Amino acid sequence: MKFIEKIRSAQLKTNSKLCIGLDTALSAVPDILQGESNPVLAFNRAIVDATKDIVCAYKPNMAYYEAYGVKGFEAIEGTLSAIPSEIVTIADIKRGDIGATSYQYALAYQEHFNFDSVTISPYMGSDSVESFLKREDRGVFFLGLTSNAGAKDFQYLELKNGKRLYEEVADKVREWNKPKQNCGLVVGATKPSELKALRDRAPELPFLIPGIGAQGGSLEEVLKANGEGIALINVSRAVCGASKGRDFAEAARAAAMKLVEVMRKVL
Repeated sequence: MKFIEKIRSAQLKTNSKLCIGLDTALSAVPDILQGESNPVLAFNRAIVDATKDIVCAYKPNMAYYEAYGVKGFEAIEGTLSAIPSEIVTIADIKRGDIGATSYQYALAYQEHFNFDSVTISPYMGSDSVESFLKREDRGVFFLGLTSNAGAKDFQYLELKNGKRLYEEVADKVREWNKPKQNCGLVVGATKPSELKALRDRAPELPFLIPGIGAQGGSLEEVLKANGEGIALINVSRAVCGASKGRDFAEAARAAAMKLVEVMRKVL
């Protein structure tokens, strides 16, 4: 199955565009799980079990797992095993390096950990990303326009051809997408007007949209700006941090369901 087809299938089955970000710091795991042999894994499994029928994707941020060494890698492998095969998985790694190193990253996250997709920085150019683009069943979300304040330092720079840098990135990603339809863009939820312009510019690309909730993005504005384009709308803290009590999984499901209901109503 092509990557784009898996996204469509997952969204059709769950009637949802929600992607849950599993940014699981050990300190954020509820006390009730701290006695587990791997508290991060126990937490992730509970979140997945509580939400797997109403989400189209899960996005672990690998920094939270790499920070714990062997235990972290055990947690990510166990988390991936808990996620149903029809749900899209995204390794949030934001890597970007020369060809030989890029090949090793692709081997790690497309083969060993077997993620459906990754996030990548495109700024070293085509030879730094080609290792990730060889399989039509593996996707790559390239950093396009991000939500952080520092995005203005480079992403908005005006080029000699009159484009902003993030617009040039979007156009290049469209080129990279043509052979296998396995590319997408990361576009921050806090910039709905730019999101709409990018959607008009790249109607065929799936967008990974972080920034709803804690970062200040409005779900309604994002849905309106994205229109009918394929989007995976990522929410992390507002779902996974809904409660630190014994009811943490139930609270996470309730928070996720509220978001999904808004999506279904607007769309």
